Parts: sequence; C-alpha cells; structure tokens
Amino acid sequence: MSARRRPPKAGSAPRIEVAWAAGPPLLADAEVERIVRAALAHGGRPDVGLAVSFGGEELLAELHGRHLGDPTPTDVLAFDLGEEGRGPVGEIFVGVDQARAEAERRGVDVRRELSLYVIHGALHLCGYDDRDPASRRRMRAAERAVLLALGRATDRRSGGE
Repeated sequence: MSARRRPPKAGSAPRIEVAWAAGPPLLADAEVERIVRAALAHGGRPDVGLAVSFGGEELLAELHGRHLGDPTPTDVLAFDLGEEGRGPVGEIFVGVDQARAEAERRGVDVRRELSLYVIHGALHLCGYDDRDPASRRRMRAAERAVLLALGRATDRRSGGE
C-alpha cells in the first residue's frame, strides 16, 4: 500500500496522508483530509498529522488480530503513534468491505459510511472510547456533531448503533 504523498507547505497544518489498498478511491484525498481535520478539531487535537489507509476485509482482520488479539474483520482501527515528529502522530485503517456491507444494510451511500469510519477513528485518537454505554453515547454524539459540522445531514442511524 503506498500513499500518494504531497509535500507539506511551509507553515501549513501537519500532513494527512491517504492510501487506498482496496480498489479505486471512493473519497478524494482532499475530502478525507477535510473529514479528518473536522474530527480532530472537534476532539481538541487539530494540529496533528495522520495517515489514513483504506483496506479490504483481509487487511483489517490481519491488523485486528496482530494488534488486538481478535482476528475477525472490523470496520476501523486507530493507532496512536506518539509525539509529533517527522511522520504522522496516528494511523487509521478503514475497512472498505465493511463500509460497503454496512452502507447496503442501512441504505446509505458507501462514501458516507466511509466518512463515518474516518471520523470514528480520528475521535479515538482524540481520547474518545466506545467500550461502555456511556462512552458509546458520547462517541455517537461527537460523530453526529462532526457530520453536522461537515454539512452532512444525520438521521437516527447516524453515528452507528
């Protein structure tokens, strides 16, 4: 998987790197960057750089197993890589196959589902969690707020179940 890299502009915000390993891109790099920046701003970490990789079910299952001990497919994984340095501060892996299946199940556009997964991963890197009911409600409210900030309508299913 190789990211299409753009050189950073002097005085610009940290770079958002985007890579697609699961077919042709379904979201433009600029749109992914806009989504990430909105989520990071909401989460209080607007000045970090991230790498966002879109992969298939096999890749996500392999990473899920290697890093979290669960070899089943998942929709999004987020890894905090530590302090700002030469590379990204975090890495988000988004499951394209899972997004397609969930979008079909919900009757929404796959790009919207992918956007939600990117938001979810970025919010995890801002300290949001969804392991218990109270944390999950807080995460869902943040997801809805970011979708609204991006000018995307939400419905009762927005932000996951």
